[in-house]
Amino acid sequence: MYYTDDALYPENMRPLVITAAPYAPSWIPGDAADIAVTWDEQVQAAVDCYNAGATVLHVHVRNPATGRLSTDFDQFNYFLGRLKEAVPEMILQVGGSISFAPKGEGQKAAWLDYDTRHMLTELDPKPETVTVAIGTCMMDLTQMWTPDDVKGTHLEDPRRLAAWAGMYTDAGPAFYLEHLKRLIANGIQPYFPLAHVHQLEIVERLIRKGVYMGPLNLAIGTYGGGGCGHNPFDWMEFIRRTPQGAVLSFWAGMRINAVAQPLAIIMGQNVRVGNEDNLWNSKRERITTVGQIESVVRLSEQFGRKVATTDEAREIMKIGVWYDSIEQTLRELGLPPNRAEGEPGFMVWPTDGRNHVAEVMSDSHAMAYCMVPPQEVEAPA
Repeated sequence: MYYTDDALYPENMRPLVITAAPYAPSWIPGDAADIAVTWDEQVQAAVDCYNAGATVLHVHVRNPATGRLSTDFDQFNYFLGRLKEAVPEMILQVGGSISFAPKGEGQKAAWLDYDTRHMLTELDPKPETVTVAIGTCMMDLTQMWTPDDVKGTHLEDPRRLAAWAGMYTDAGPAFYLEHLKRLIANGIQPYFPLAHVHQLEIVERLIRKGVYMGPLNLAIGTYGGGGCGHNPFDWMEFIRRTPQGAVLSFWAGMRINAVAQPLAIIMGQNVRVGNEDNLWNSKRERITTVGQIESVVRLSEQFGRKVATTDEAREIMKIGVWYDSIEQTLRELGLPPNRAEGEPGFMVWPTDGRNHVAEVMSDSHAMAYCMVPPQEVEAPA
């Protein structure tokens, strides 16, 4: 992204888009006070997030019968229908890490097949966005956690914690090319949660080849363990490499949110909060998802940056917008054009070919025009 002299004044920033992730797939009931289990509790969590100031809802579904993360396609459809009624203004963003369990006899062998992940593109009612990982990488969250981070949760058990150490995102081209194709066919916008700048490079290649033509909404996950960690120089490099027309959010784990969220706010970026990522404030005290939303609302207001309404968030993220060509997508995102066949040098968009002021006023020497005397102005009487 490009920062002009006045870009860091809050009045010149787009309103802050707050994503709430209150469905805590990493945790089980009892790990935190605000883990919703029943359908009514899960719906109320969305309402509470909306009332606190969140405009995007990151959706996972908990099976009320078991209290665990649901892998039932029908339960997802049911819950999305409830959410559309309860918080119709919110942007629903379904977490793309889910694989749906096949139903029926003889279907067990299909478990974790890509087709069970592609079912996210067939959800009804449709969410506005589905997250799409790009580029397989390890995602060992436990590397970044301290013993205090999991205190009082089921992950205090070393055996259960060890299971999380082996987590990774399976997101090679065999998956994401087909997934994007199906999302686009069903009118669902992809949301790209990325682990580092090299995954961002892949996304740009997909755009330049016309695999995806539309607004670019993305996140940098600072979870470490295979992706970007807690080095702020890496965070700043990701911001620098993000196209000017993209909408970037910071996702962070545990207490590093107390650093990442204020930085995102003052740099004109956006934030995600919630018990999916974090259970603690900076003082190592428990904090709920709603409490986290209220905290970033206060931070933004103290800085002087407006918090987005749902209408503003939809406009900023260009929800429901698609582009007609590679060229339009590149222009809208502020990226240089693709290279024409046989074209040497750096790629730039065509100009009108007119002379610049310096060339008109001087002898073509770049500095000569400054020696042209100013026009004499008659002194006032």
